[in-house]
Amino acid sequence: MSETPTPVWDGPTRLFHWSLVVLILVAWLTAGEQMTIHRGAGYAVLGLLAFRVWWGLAGGSTARFSGFVRGPGAIRQYLRASREGTDGEHVGHNPLGALSVLALLGLVGLQVGLGLFAIDEDGFEGGPLSDRIDFDLARQIAEWHELAFRLLQGLVVLHLAAILYYAVRRRQDLVRPMITGVRKFRGPVQGLVRAPLWRLAVGVLIALAVGFAASRGFRLS
Repeated sequence: MSETPTPVWDGPTRLFHWSLVVLILVAWLTAGEQMTIHRGAGYAVLGLLAFRVWWGLAGGSTARFSGFVRGPGAIRQYLRASREGTDGEHVGHNPLGALSVLALLGLVGLQVGLGLFAIDEDGFEGGPLSDRIDFDLARQIAEWHELAFRLLQGLVVLHLAAILYYAVRRRQDLVRPMITGVRKFRGPVQGLVRAPLWRLAVGVLIALAVGFAASRGFRLS
């Protein structure tokens, strides 16, 4: 049976995905050594997360949370069908992959949020909100910030393992579609329904506003 190329991921979703990968790597490599860059990466990540929340509400069909977030019953049904080999092909995230997406977004959000309040041992380098809390609490938050990143690293490893599993055992390439936006399906499926450009423009403005506000410590002056 011939395979039909079908659009599955829009440009904003793909750009968000790979930008987040790059920014997390930058933040990791500059932690403790180049704090100006580290903080800048954190502000950019926060802006990206704000955009993703908006895009999850108003973006293309496969990016919307309502399009892939499912309840426990649907996840159990997917796991059962997966074991039996009857789960079929999903346009966008499958019910189990949705959990990974939510966990990654939530943990990255926690990581960045903690970083806003964290401060170093000498009290010289800290997040833009570290001066609003007690020093000892800011140091405790710095430790939580470090722990959250270790958890994030573990989640990324699981994410990569899942990609490898689907590539080897299920013969499904999940990486190429996130680059090209297109995936081949063996049967007819409902592909991506794109969002109008004005919604993208709103999302970009939200991202810029949140990132800039974070860099100013959410101060009005």
